[in-house]
Amino acid sequence: MLKDRAIILLAIGQTLGWAGLFYTFPALILRWERAFGWSKADLTGAITLALLISAVFSPLAGRVIDRGYGTQMMGGSAVLGGMGLLALAQVTTLWQFYGAWAVMGVAMAGCLYEPCFAILNRARGMNAKKGIISITLAAGFASTLCFPVMYAVSEAYGWESAVLFAAGLVIFVVAPLLWLGTHMLEAEGMEEVEAHAQEAATGTYDFLKGSVFWFLAIGFSLGAVLHGATLHHLLPILDGKGVSAEFAILIASLIGPMQVTGRIIIMMFERHLSLNAVVSGAFLFMCAAIVLLLISAGAPWLLVGFVLLFGGAYGTTSITRPLTTRAILGGKNIGSKSGALAMPYLIGSASAPYLGSLLWGAGGYDLMLSALVVSGLAGLVLYTAAYRASRRGAGTIGKPSAQPS
Repeated sequence: MLKDRAIILLAIGQTLGWAGLFYTFPALILRWERAFGWSKADLTGAITLALLISAVFSPLAGRVIDRGYGTQMMGGSAVLGGMGLLALAQVTTLWQFYGAWAVMGVAMAGCLYEPCFAILNRARGMNAKKGIISITLAAGFASTLCFPVMYAVSEAYGWESAVLFAAGLVIFVVAPLLWLGTHMLEAEGMEEVEAHAQEAATGTYDFLKGSVFWFLAIGFSLGAVLHGATLHHLLPILDGKGVSAEFAILIASLIGPMQVTGRIIIMMFERHLSLNAVVSGAFLFMCAAIVLLLISAGAPWLLVGFVLLFGGAYGTTSITRPLTTRAILGGKNIGSKSGALAMPYLIGSASAPYLGSLLWGAGGYDLMLSALVVSGLAGLVLYTAAYRASRRGAGTIGKPSAQPS
């Protein structure tokens, strides 16, 4: 990685981009609650809106990438996100707050993981794996960077100054890094980029006609619901099981490091593990983690196993999803395919906290966790169906290729 300048630039850009555009929200939510008196439901509705807008714009972002304008989109989206942060620092009403996050939702669709990995996939094909792992390893520390910085600046100068600091970082550091890193990637894969740009005008969404895409899209979306519902309801789940507040915070704080650990393990054993085995294992380990959480009342030591399996397994998905997209759906119009897959996945992530609340209201957290285990197993079945169908060349989708197509 240290010799790969494009990956270094993108790794730094993604780390700071996630810190500024996404983790600013959880880092400052309590300060906004105190400053404005808005409820947590009102506040969290804004990040839900941002994620839903990001999902809606993801297919368009993929189309732009296939047209050969990925560099401009990545840099421009980061600038747009910075402008959203500038607006956020000036808000005085709830609708202004939502408006600022809506702008940042559009920006997220154009400059975070999904478009970045689509461009990397497009330029390097199945050789994108090491780059994706390296970027996710670095960006896994975005929250570690964001929380203390936002706290320190807010304590010294107020939350508005913290948001302005994030805006300046995104506009003047993140945008140039993403633009330059993406430009270098597209330059090294120029022949393939130009070929795909010509292909993009025809048959862009033919893959939607086959069952393989829908199996994959729904399967990954169910995994997103499992992760999102568990993560957002984790503290009240642990409280209901009699876990002390201090131990609950420790368990929650270990999920991020465990995600990084999962990615490191994939990097160490990548030559010995097939992509299919890693994806299938991630589904199974997340289901096993939920089972441990479900039965942890009176046995808090089971929560250690929960956080190891849950964090480690989900940490691999940011690597495997873009690789699986190409391996199963093929490399042609990879931007459109990545964007189309991202839309239901992000909708699943955005709706997961609300769906979890509905299940909790219907029968408590034991019902919610049981349903999430079923969701994860159903996701595994659908993924396996997509994998097997693609191996047979089913539907309108070509067979997976080890080389860029």
